[in-house]
Amino acid sequence: MFLNPLKLNQIPMTRTVAVRVIADILLVQAALIAAFGARYILFALDPGEVNLPQLAARFTAAYVRSFWMIGLVAVPVFAASGFYTRGRMYRSRYKILMVVQAVSFVYAVFAGMAFLANNWFDMPRGVIPLGWLATVGFVAGARVFSVVWEGVLATEGRLFKRRALEDIKVRTVLVIGGGGYIGSALLPRLLDHGLRVRLLDLMLFGDEPIGQCINHENLEIIRSDFRQIDSIVQAMRGVDAVIHLGAIVGDPACSVDEELTVDVNLMATRVIAEVARGEGVQRMVFASTCSVYGAGDEILSEQSALRPVSLYARTKLASERVLQELASLDFAPVILRFGTIYGLSGRTRFDLVINLLTAKAIRDGEITIFGGDQWRPFVHVDDAARAVFKALTAPLPAVRNEIFNVGSDEQNFTISQVGDIIADLIPGSKVVSMGEDTDRRNYRVDFAKTRKVLGFEPEWTVEKGVRQVEAAIGAGFVKDYKEARYSNLKSLTDSHGSKFFRPKANWPLVLLRADQIEDVPDAEPAKKEIA
Repeated sequence: MFLNPLKLNQIPMTRTVAVRVIADILLVQAALIAAFGARYILFALDPGEVNLPQLAARFTAAYVRSFWMIGLVAVPVFAASGFYTRGRMYRSRYKILMVVQAVSFVYAVFAGMAFLANNWFDMPRGVIPLGWLATVGFVAGARVFSVVWEGVLATEGRLFKRRALEDIKVRTVLVIGGGGYIGSALLPRLLDHGLRVRLLDLMLFGDEPIGQCINHENLEIIRSDFRQIDSIVQAMRGVDAVIHLGAIVGDPACSVDEELTVDVNLMATRVIAEVARGEGVQRMVFASTCSVYGAGDEILSEQSALRPVSLYARTKLASERVLQELASLDFAPVILRFGTIYGLSGRTRFDLVINLLTAKAIRDGEITIFGGDQWRPFVHVDDAARAVFKALTAPLPAVRNEIFNVGSDEQNFTISQVGDIIADLIPGSKVVSMGEDTDRRNYRVDFAKTRKVLGFEPEWTVEKGVRQVEAAIGAGFVKDYKEARYSNLKSLTDSHGSKFFRPKANWPLVLLRADQIEDVPDAEPAKKEIA
């Protein structure tokens, strides 16, 4: 049996998890009572000289002495076995075997403690094996029943949804924050597929990012702060879907003004979703981040425990929870957790690892690495835009209220590996170690669900992305990668970024519970500019 004590620190203490823990405690106690009862019945069938009332009192006293101990043992063992974090083995076809192993370990520990206590528990012979058997049956049976019941509910739910809700074809889409890094790559794709697009954006970076499509007949631009509820209501009317890309992105930019970050990244998401649902908008695609995984050595899927270590990741995770809370038959959010993005778009960034290190290799001949052993999943900005389009146009039952990691297994790299790739591609450059990194993020991500459900496979590789940046700098399209417009942090603190620092947006009262940000694990402010 393989127990992982680290899982005890990974359990998200939600209401659902609490219910599972309480249910398991009750099942274990019921099994122990059943074992005592079965042993008593065996005596009652052939009492001989046994005084049955005295025996019942003895068994009751033995149970009272032992029930608390087996409960104290069972819960941490079940947690370490992945029952509440739904670890990969627990979610596999070997779930029943995991239950048998966990229960066996519980009773082995319990029996050992009874022996060391010199039978203080006064445990009758036969109760421990009977208790083990009953506990295996109760705990495993409950899980089999829950799976079967969930299947029945899912089947009934799908039938009901097909009857109750028409899958509306998307013809008009609202893109919030479409003038940014991903948005400027997404807009041409939407327009090329014949969609009518309404863009709501403050256009903090001017018209240049969307210059190639700004005069398109199917593009309508509303230049406004998406925190303004009147602008949101105006923009939402008559659209079939909304894509929400607007945010203060990256740890350094978010640490400039934490109140502003929560206002823009979280409060705005709640209002946008509320208005969309009120206006009858069926689909909402939301841009989240793989940074919500925080740090971990295992390969992480959409079901893995979440441990955000920055305010940026905390606001994204809290926004995910808000959207899932608001989901209904008539409102279907889809959450995309993007890997670390690279490559060029209408609004290129050089505060991202691959773009920045490539530019430094070309201009300075040095690829400066902090730490280096931390893992990141990488994805090209154009592939990120394709993933958004696939989520927007996928069959609704396949994506409603679902979370998808966006990237590819092949592009999970350590920062050192990225540095070596760039050094091999850029002649005359070398990797320079700058010591340890204070950024605690470290995550490798599994993208199987996105491949299977969305049919998403990236068209770009890191090598192609490095060559793209090299070509842009070589052709003079990028004069100075250190300019403020290429950095979210510098743009936010630069003079033209002050447009964001206006009085608090006109939110309606009581829109967001405080615990929807405060119950997310504590964040640490980021110090470096690399996202």
